[in-house]
Amino acid sequence: MAHGTPNLLMRLWTRLQQYMLLPAISASWNQRKSENFFQHFRYATISENENKTTVESLNALSVDIEKIRRLQPWVIAKEATYAQEIARILQEMGADRSAVACIFEHYPEAILCRPTDIICQRDLWLSVCRNEKQLVELIKRFPESFFAVEHYENQKANIRLFQDLGLKNTIISRLLTGASNIFYTPVEKNKHLIETLQSNFLRLGGSQENMKNWLLKLLSQNPFILLNTSAAIQENLRFLQNNFTDSEVLSLLSKLKGFIFQLNPSSMQTSMLFSKNTFQCSNRELKELIIKCPALLYYSVPVLEERLEGLLKAGISIGQIKEAPAVLELTSEIVQYRIKKLAASGYNINSGTLDCLNGTKKDFEATYGKIQAKRERPLFNPVAPLNIED
Repeated sequence: MAHGTPNLLMRLWTRLQQYMLLPAISASWNQRKSENFFQHFRYATISENENKTTVESLNALSVDIEKIRRLQPWVIAKEATYAQEIARILQEMGADRSAVACIFEHYPEAILCRPTDIICQRDLWLSVCRNEKQLVELIKRFPESFFAVEHYENQKANIRLFQDLGLKNTIISRLLTGASNIFYTPVEKNKHLIETLQSNFLRLGGSQENMKNWLLKLLSQNPFILLNTSAAIQENLRFLQNNFTDSEVLSLLSKLKGFIFQLNPSSMQTSMLFSKNTFQCSNRELKELIIKCPALLYYSVPVLEERLEGLLKAGISIGQIKEAPAVLELTSEIVQYRIKKLAASGYNINSGTLDCLNGTKKDFEATYGKIQAKRERPLFNPVAPLNIED
């Protein structure tokens, strides 16, 4: 009996714990049941509007369906889709499973393209790409540009136009992704704008021999010039010719890489007036400053004010900036970084020239290297005895 009492007490205590836990277990079970019901209800609602074949195909390709549901659910609701077919074409070009999934997740509209259209698009892009491997990389990075098959005919005609002009295929392939809009424009419009540029180049004193190189450089540096109108180009040129000589205008067009055509006379006039007041200069001096630094013509007044303020805070005078205005082409962050780096090498920017700040990153690093080498080079004393070991 003595041995049975503890066992009895233990059974009673266990049963009591079970009764105490029942409400909590029941509440938890009811909550899970409720959640499962709403999840099922939500999935059922979505499923009614989805193309089940499309969902199954994307699942088979390891595509994140939930991502598409969040961002572009209408795509998987379309009746006609070609997920498996487009995936097969991409795989034939060398895209692996993860690449295909990545492309579909970032641009689900790809599965709406007809396979025959994609084959034509593939062949067209391969005409300017080195190989299929490069093409797959471009598609991964810029799927929206590649799958714009509705512009196929315009793309084809414009690629032929640029090839006839002499643009290299490497540049054309870069433009297809970085400036795809210019390929969607009817080729006749692009031809007309190019002819406008060519005629103005010759009218400003450019030679027939240099025209091709000038045009190709202009298009490769700023292809968006083709999105303008001939009227806008002529208006800007008239403004420039009222303030500069033909040769100066030609120089500005080359230095500004065609960005001048994205401005308008009013904005250019405002920027010129700001520079004239800031530097307290004559019209002749203003022209010389702009030729040295076309940014004075291109950048808006708020941008110029911000960059000037940054230079002045660094202890640089207006006089120094006037002597080397190209420093205004650099952002304040770049200027501050370069000033600190030069100061670490013992170069005092406040008493020296600002030319050492200018140029590309490569130009600056070369200048900095020379300053550093000069600082570390020991001074040579011609009368000091030489220590020569026997």
